[in-house]
Amino acid sequence: MKRETGVPTPTKAGFGLAVSVIALLVGAGARPPAADDAIPIDDDDIGGVVSGPRGPEAGVWVIAETTELPTKFVRIVVSDDRGRYLVPDLPKASYRVWVRGYGLVDSPKVQTAPGRMLNLSAVAAPNPRAAAEYYPAGYWFSLLRVPDKSEFHGTRPVGSDISPKISSQAEWLRQLKSGGCWACHQLGNKATREIPRALGSFDSSTAAWQRRILSGQAGGNMMSGANQLGGRAYALFADWTDRIAAGEVPPAPPRPQGLERNVVITEWDWADPKAYLHDEVSTDRRNPTVNANGPIYGALELSADYLPVLDPAHNTTSKVELTVRDPNTQPAAEPKMVQSSPYWGDEILWTSKNNVHNPMIDQKGRVWITSAVRPPDNPDVCKEGSSHPSARLFPVNRAFRHLAVYDPATKKLTHVGTCFSTHHVMFAEDANQTLWTSGGGPVVGWLNTKMFDETGDEVKSQGWTALVIDTNGNGKRDAYVEPDQPLDPTKDKRYGGGFYSVSPAPDGSVWGSSLGLPGAVVRLSPGANPPETALAEVYEPPLNNPKASVQGFSPRGMDVDRDGVVWAALASGHLGSFDRRKCKGPLNGPTATGQHCPEGWTLYPEPLPQLKGVTDSGSAESSYYTWVDQFDTLGLGRNVPIDTGNASEGLLALKDGKWIVLRVPYPLGFYTKWMDGRIDDPNGGWKGRGLWSTVSTRAPFHMEGGKGTTSKVVKFQLRPDPLAK
Repeated sequence: MKRETGVPTPTKAGFGLAVSVIALLVGAGARPPAADDAIPIDDDDIGGVVSGPRGPEAGVWVIAETTELPTKFVRIVVSDDRGRYLVPDLPKASYRVWVRGYGLVDSPKVQTAPGRMLNLSAVAAPNPRAAAEYYPAGYWFSLLRVPDKSEFHGTRPVGSDISPKISSQAEWLRQLKSGGCWACHQLGNKATREIPRALGSFDSSTAAWQRRILSGQAGGNMMSGANQLGGRAYALFADWTDRIAAGEVPPAPPRPQGLERNVVITEWDWADPKAYLHDEVSTDRRNPTVNANGPIYGALELSADYLPVLDPAHNTTSKVELTVRDPNTQPAAEPKMVQSSPYWGDEILWTSKNNVHNPMIDQKGRVWITSAVRPPDNPDVCKEGSSHPSARLFPVNRAFRHLAVYDPATKKLTHVGTCFSTHHVMFAEDANQTLWTSGGGPVVGWLNTKMFDETGDEVKSQGWTALVIDTNGNGKRDAYVEPDQPLDPTKDKRYGGGFYSVSPAPDGSVWGSSLGLPGAVVRLSPGANPPETALAEVYEPPLNNPKASVQGFSPRGMDVDRDGVVWAALASGHLGSFDRRKCKGPLNGPTATGQHCPEGWTLYPEPLPQLKGVTDSGSAESSYYTWVDQFDTLGLGRNVPIDTGNASEGLLALKDGKWIVLRVPYPLGFYTKWMDGRIDDPNGGWKGRGLWSTVSTRAPFHMEGGKGTTSKVVKFQLRPDPLAK
């Protein structure tokens, strides 16, 4: 099927713009739709037809926004193949309504109220550059030129200025994407593809980039990340923004079609403009009917010590204030900056001690969070000489983030001091209601929440294990050699990586992703008596592997479906699927150390153009995380993997091997790190289901609206057709 872009030719553009200006009659004054185009609306709907100079505009967004509710509220729909639209179930308020779409510029905002028909006139973009202002950041990012593969081999030419620590184009890309810039914010949005005037005047664009990377509280970290690419990176970024300033534009994206036109997107403002979100949670992953119609909770990571809360039923927001156990706990972010921010000057924005990263809701509706509760030095029970079963096998001296749980029923926050560091958390489907964690470096930790609830004993309720591979192949855990030591046929081997993400599988195993190049997905089998019985299996994506037809690398966030298949976002611009059942060789023994099961991997290039200079399979996409809709909370079916689509500014769902792009067109700059699905009413059709996400960029002021823009809660729903109510 040919996909429409709606981009006008230069000759039609001027005519289209003139016609659009003349035809800005809307609402009651516009031509009513023909009988076969009738759009039945209720008192809480707004509907009509979107028309342009060439007739009905299919696959464009209609945006309805109000500030008359307790928090700013937006609902967005897509027009059907005849230009018809219906914005359903709007709270009572006055709304500004307008049209946005590829090939267009925004139409004038029209004031209206629910219960009215409102025909809208689309405004054709006067030129390709104006049209491209609405493209996702990833299309602009794809214009970046990447060093050629040949530059990483042999003697590097004078002036190549690529870090000697980087040995391949894949490693350079991994550092740029999942290992660096894209892990915190977009590249390619207007704030990054242009040099802000407030930054000052410079002799060259290269000098401007060197200065801008030092801006704000994260300046030191950004400079460190850029330097890991080598000085060449500044010249490449400068070339990129220079070409854009000179008029270069990316290819046009396709307009939404098919199921993409059935989406209903709802947004609420929450938190505050100086804070940034990392994750949100709406329900229990194991049972998505928990907390039905209830509040949504967020995690602010480095920025502030409260949980933002949205009550979507009443469009209200609130906060859960956070505390630490030990008042000597220090803020996680450095309270200083190398250079002033062009947005915030010298103001310190990030002050959090808790550094909350990832929330999860349990079967009781309580909110579990990864949170610092004390300084990092561990108590003796965690260290060498302790009688704790886990400490006897692998003592841990420091932990930088721990656990806490908030009970909405009692309004009580309980701290849980763990010996291991935490990052992501997820509950297993077991009798102990085990909460598994990532982020422990060389160990994976867990909390038996059933025991903790019964005894309040945080020491006995927790455990952790090193990742030990059964390289001697005897099926049990033995003494092991260290990661930097050669194999010993009488021993096992400890894996040198750790869990970044974590996802318990229905069979009782626990999977995690390990960062780096090529990175890996790791299967941990706890056994009957962990940590003594815990064994790990490591599976690397196929990179430079002649047995694989497609190469990929570097997973970040990953998840597991109900069949035990792992799905992971790769820095190569793929969604990777790993099915352990397809492995032909042994899963343990001396050869089972990473690249032993290329046949288990299937790689799906994400739907963006590839970066300039990259000829391998993949795309410019840099998805942060993959989440699997195990229970059909969106309406696409069970076990549908969904990428966060950080460069596509939307969610990327893979259904039957084909991509469904759920773009968030407003405000420009949607970037999320997590989602979850909730079923509010199992018998409520599409209205009883939905995915919940949040804007997670560390730089919300980079979004459309600039300084003062807050994070948003974003809900995605799929109705059976674009006019369903």
